[in-house]
Amino acid sequence: MTSASLWEDLKKALAGSEEDYTEVSIRKAVFLLSVPMVLELVLESVFAVVDIYFVGALGASAIATVGLTETYLFLLYSVAMGLSFSVTAIIARRIGEKEKDKAGIAAIQSIWIAILASVPFAIAGIFFSKELLKLMGGDEWVLTEGYHYMQWMLGGNIVIVLLFLINAVFRGAGDAAISMRVLWVSNGLNIVLDPIFIFGWGPIPAYGITGAAIATNLGRGIGVLFQLWLLFQGGKHIKILKSHLKIEWETIQGILKTSLGGIGQMIVGMTSWIFIMRILSEFGSQTVAGATIALRTMMFTMMPSWGMSNAVATLVGQNLGAGKPDRAEQSVWFTGFCNMGYLILVSIIYFFWSENLISIFSNDQEVIAIGGKWLQIVSYSYFIYAWWMAAGQAFNGAGDTITPTKINIIFFWVIQIPLAYLLGKHFDFGSTGVFWSIMISESSVGVFTLWLFTKGNWKQTKV
Repeated sequence: MTSASLWEDLKKALAGSEEDYTEVSIRKAVFLLSVPMVLELVLESVFAVVDIYFVGALGASAIATVGLTETYLFLLYSVAMGLSFSVTAIIARRIGEKEKDKAGIAAIQSIWIAILASVPFAIAGIFFSKELLKLMGGDEWVLTEGYHYMQWMLGGNIVIVLLFLINAVFRGAGDAAISMRVLWVSNGLNIVLDPIFIFGWGPIPAYGITGAAIATNLGRGIGVLFQLWLLFQGGKHIKILKSHLKIEWETIQGILKTSLGGIGQMIVGMTSWIFIMRILSEFGSQTVAGATIALRTMMFTMMPSWGMSNAVATLVGQNLGAGKPDRAEQSVWFTGFCNMGYLILVSIIYFFWSENLISIFSNDQEVIAIGGKWLQIVSYSYFIYAWWMAAGQAFNGAGDTITPTKINIIFFWVIQIPLAYLLGKHFDFGSTGVFWSIMISESSVGVFTLWLFTKGNWKQTKV
């Protein structure tokens, strides 16, 4: 690929390409899809890091509030992401089959599902936030001041679910550049509004930790309005018509059936994380704060990998729809090797500069030491995550969401949680033992998922 053609492809990727991803070279297809997906998720992770940076100025308990709230948001994410796996697979398959009208109908039905899915979380957050935080071992400050943050985050969760689902529609259709622009608008606003609402500016009072949640809801809410406008305007590969707005129960049933496995795999992983955070909370707010900062840092560095892996889901779905299973498999291997090379570089940074990274967000030496230890432990096997993400998204892109669910049950519930308790509490290794249990279980799941992918049964999935 010459520098001129690379530049042309980059411009296409950012503007939105009209290429048929089942026909162009795999290298070009991965590039055109992954560039906007990577940039989309990089800005998402930038916001996560900036958010925790501003919250960090409020102290360890404020950071712990974010961390404990996120354990419940992870349940929400599990539903939203599980649904999005299904939506991406179905939309991609319809686009691959050249059935754009059916793709539009499926897109609208996913929005109705998203609205209904958000209601239980909103009720739980608005009315039971104190009880939920107490259940997770929150300290006195968290229960008297921080609970307002959870009220706003869970109470306004509909904007989170809609962002996930509508962007999944665009990605499945191959309009990854649109998803990128939506997240740029949403997270760009979040970054600007965060310090304004946390510390106060002009007529806006300082809301503290609650201000971070207000800023997030405003930024994401505007992002959702932008999504809906773009969806009806029409992208390069999909457009919603008025005739699509009616409820199609058969389509909804198909989305829900396919999404059960996706929701299941995410719930298994997310509930495992709730148990992990509950174990870590036994060691105090500084431990939770260090783990929260380390997790945000990992999210920041992992987002480019998720962007490339999301490209896999689209390519697998569209190529299976076009009757090209071998091409679908080739896209996974190509993306996996690119992913692995990137994460090896990240591992080197984690190993040598782990505490330097954590110290950007906190000056508490214990918080820095705890967060740094986790990053260093992660560095030993981070490259394996590349294959976990690429192979896992191959299953999801094919519509086989059940297989990753079964894998997650074994490696997260049967292995990770008991191992974390034994190493952390029973054998008194503290938070370090918990971090080792995470590294061991997640490295194992990566190797096993890749092995299962090579069996090829995912190619036979029907959606």
